[in-house]
Amino acid sequence: MNTTIPTFSKQDSLKFFRTLNTRVNNYFKENNIKKTGNWKLHLKAIVMFTIFLTPYFLILTLDMPFWVMLLLSIVIGIGMAGVGMNVMHDGNHGSYSNKSWLNKFMGGSIYILAGNVYNWQVQHNVLHHTYTNIHGHDEDLDAGRIIRFTQEAQWYKFHKFQHYYSVFLYGLLTFNWAITTDFKQMRSYLKRKLSYGEPQNPAKLWTVLVITKVIYISIWLVLPMILGITWWKVLLGFLVMHYTAGLILSIIFQLAHVVEETANPIPNEEGEIENTWAIHQLYTTANFAPKNRIVNWFTGGLNHQIEHHIFPHISHVHYGKIAEIVKQTAKECNLPYHEFKTMRGAVIAHFKHLKELGQNPAMA
Repeated sequence: MNTTIPTFSKQDSLKFFRTLNTRVNNYFKENNIKKTGNWKLHLKAIVMFTIFLTPYFLILTLDMPFWVMLLLSIVIGIGMAGVGMNVMHDGNHGSYSNKSWLNKFMGGSIYILAGNVYNWQVQHNVLHHTYTNIHGHDEDLDAGRIIRFTQEAQWYKFHKFQHYYSVFLYGLLTFNWAITTDFKQMRSYLKRKLSYGEPQNPAKLWTVLVITKVIYISIWLVLPMILGITWWKVLLGFLVMHYTAGLILSIIFQLAHVVEETANPIPNEEGEIENTWAIHQLYTTANFAPKNRIVNWFTGGLNHQIEHHIFPHISHVHYGKIAEIVKQTAKECNLPYHEFKTMRGAVIAHFKHLKELGQNPAMA
């Protein structure tokens, strides 16, 4: 992973982004289509919510063997990840629809996924999209001491084994959302006065957080117990659901940013990075399995992470089409376009990189 990347002049940087922006805008104008979601996204939303919620209602209403309940919990987890990547994600970027109320409604689906709109928008839209792959600023690179995602993170002896144990920890992502992460993030973000859009009233934000957490726990834990499902079966199913979703979501993110090919730029003494935002995205982001229809469909276009980072307000249903435009423009401007042809190649690259980051830097 590189921390030093070539510096491009402001003129060259502006030329790249202006050319790219013009070409992408022309694509939508010439084809007379909107940049937001279309019928394909609406149909996918129905499918994802069906995968997510149908098994839940089956568990509540039918008497079934415990192993069937666990299998359905895995399906719920798959649907949970699918709703997050395809519906909630576009909604909170304002790209699901050209109607703001519908974006807000779909973005609010995060509440039944264990998250919080305010926290997610600050962490993802503000910190991740603005400070992509910058250690200490992009919180998606912060796994505490347990996993070392960058050369700048402190090294501990147990990191030598992180390429083995990390995959088991990835599954805890959304479980932590449900239990502790949202409370810690809200306290931190409000203290730092961070917001996405207009600042909001802290009392209102805390009230929404507490109420939605109570509703969430009531839906996924309390109600099943009231309806007669043994408490330990409910808790185990809850954990299986979250572990499935967390594992999927974590790996999808890591393949796009934590590989040898992507950079971790270091800001200068003034806290600035050398290149403009758009070029920074090219150096810090990677695509994977761009031609795989199943991966494209299920991940909500997050395998086209380059296109998403440069055009976050364009719905993912268009990424496959504009990818060639981005790739060609980057090539013309002698800029990188990191891409793994297969998901398997990206997975191997990620864990290989984790192994490299787990080595003692003093011995390098």
